[in-house]
Amino acid sequence: MDTISRISNELTITPTRFPDCCLAISTTFLEKLSALLPQTPKYTLSIGSGSGLLESLLAHRDQNIAVQGVEVNPTVNRYITEENMHVVNGGWGLCSAAEGATAWMFVYPRDPKLISKYIETLDNAITEEIVWLGPKVDWGDYEERFRRSSFSELTFLDDCGLAPYEIAVVARKS
Repeated sequence: MDTISRISNELTITPTRFPDCCLAISTTFLEKLSALLPQTPKYTLSIGSGSGLLESLLAHRDQNIAVQGVEVNPTVNRYITEENMHVVNGGWGLCSAAEGATAWMFVYPRDPKLISKYIETLDNAITEEIVWLGPKVDWGDYEERFRRSSFSELTFLDDCGLAPYEIAVVARKS
């Protein structure tokens, strides 16, 4: 059994932290997130995907979900297949695959300015929604940027299977 299958089988409704993923993951969360993300042939681009654990678990649990990752350092990726992994030059580099993605996902993003840069630079892209996942205490630094953008329609996912200190927000074009 491969690593993703093993981890997937071990998940429960209780959010679990993994050493190579910032977000606590549960079966409930994966189900709710899968229901939000576009179905193939459309895809989601996870900007700052890190090890790719969350992205790979999503794709493993629902074969109709395609999630590609983008990262600055390709060596941190452990789970996303090579053909679904993109590398950018530096923390402010924009990934060209973002233009074709129906959804963007930011997990524990480091700087609100990067999200603003994606929105402002690629405002005419086909992207319909942005999923923001991170600590509740950080959301205040991002909320105003979303509210002042074309992605100002915000939905807060309650009881979605994250840890109590985490929040999931979906931003759609208004």
